[in-house]
Amino acid sequence: MSKRSPRRRARRPRKVGIACYPTFGGSGIVATELGSQLAQRGYEVHFVSLSLPYRQNHFSQKVFFHEVVIQPYPLFQTYSPLSLALAAKMCEVAEHYDLDLMHVHYVLPFAASAYLARELVKPRRLPVVTTLHGTDITIVGQQPEFTRLTRFSIESSDKVTAVSKFLRKRTIESLDIRRPIEVVYNFVDTARFAPRKRRASVLAPSDVPVVMHASNFRQVKNIETLVQVFARLRKHVACQLVLIGDGPEKAHAENLCRELKVERHALFLGSQNLMEELLPLADVFFLPSRQESFGLVALEAMSAGVPVVASNIGGLPEVVEDGVTGFLHDPDDEVALSASIERLLTNQRLRARMGRAARRVARERFHVDDAVDHYQAIYESALR
Repeated sequence: MSKRSPRRRARRPRKVGIACYPTFGGSGIVATELGSQLAQRGYEVHFVSLSLPYRQNHFSQKVFFHEVVIQPYPLFQTYSPLSLALAAKMCEVAEHYDLDLMHVHYVLPFAASAYLARELVKPRRLPVVTTLHGTDITIVGQQPEFTRLTRFSIESSDKVTAVSKFLRKRTIESLDIRRPIEVVYNFVDTARFAPRKRRASVLAPSDVPVVMHASNFRQVKNIETLVQVFARLRKHVACQLVLIGDGPEKAHAENLCRELKVERHALFLGSQNLMEELLPLADVFFLPSRQESFGLVALEAMSAGVPVVASNIGGLPEVVEDGVTGFLHDPDDEVALSASIERLLTNQRLRARMGRAARRVARERFHVDDAVDHYQAIYESALR
């Protein structure tokens, strides 16, 4: 009589904490989308943030939100101890919900707070995975008062990922990082961000081409050049500019549109949750950033079949293939940027060909399933 092989004990679903900024921006979007995908794969996901993360706008039985609250105290009115409040909440959630690991998006304050939380929960293990997104390295991490803390937070993480090869190289060189950094590209759900038939809408009549931009309207997004290019473009092509998002440069952009007499052709929509419904309405997506470590919204536009005109800086050349899925130029070259947009708007065959190529690249190189597989493998490695 043969012996039965011992029954393998079923592993309980992993429990992952995710900390991120809740605002309109690439790091928060990636964190939220990753959490949703993990939940669909059976993970229990716990978001730790100041407010409900952007795009976390649907209910899931496996997704939980834990608000970071800074308790009122006279000394805290001016100097809010965000890092300490984050660490305390991470510790609380890790212990109460028996988290397996903490995945933080953006180095400061999240990786520093996660390090403190990991120390607080000892002797139990709480591995920390840190994902670098861009300005946490290229701007915040370069400030002298934060350089050492940024380096320490990265070096102290159990696993570190970067959203592009550019960002990995920049991090290693600028901060003298000695530990391995894995590149996990940002991703897109190509079934959700898909082409749609363009019809007349509140954005523009069906025969008026739409140039679209979406960002958090910070200086690095080069909003002034964007408006200048559109004003130049309007002298040659009747078109509509649609701007999505909010931020410190938005008011300046509105004033500049008035100064350049294009305010009637520029539509400011503010922050929008349903980008998958808006991006397919564009004929060209325009992203002339001065710094961009990846360019997630450009990828989402590509997935929707929209060619991209963007800067040739940072990680954008890893996303947009010049001459194939769009055009790349120096962020200060208004003439070249305007000419490429005009070329796409006036050549329907070229626009359609580049749009198809853009969607193909999104499916083949940046598909959501591949990225989530990669993150799962990193989690398992951190837990060994």
